[in-house]
Amino acid sequence: MYDRKSFVRAAWAVFFGLAMASAPGLVSAKSVAVHKAKISLSHARKIALKAYPGKIMKEELEHERGGSGLRYSFDMRRGKHWREVGVDAMTGHVLENSRERANPRD
Repeated sequence: MYDRKSFVRAAWAVFFGLAMASAPGLVSAKSVAVHKAKISLSHARKIALKAYPGKIMKEELEHERGGSGLRYSFDMRRGKHWREVGVDAMTGHVLENSRERANPRD
């Protein structure tokens, strides 16, 4: 039984070690996505604020289906109302403007 616990601990250590070693690759993949975007983040913010005037609470560049496949996603708030606005990072078209539930951390 003692040998099995040691094996499991060693397996988890290897797993976490490999996960941490691949983390720098994930960061560079995101930077590649930023360089592929034809629309800048500041321009995408202006587009999102036109689509839903409010305060941007969270923003991210992500790969998601629809449009070119690369979009800026904005979680926006006006009063107690939340919206998610998605802007295509290649064309600047608004791909999503949908109501969200209130953030429980507010």
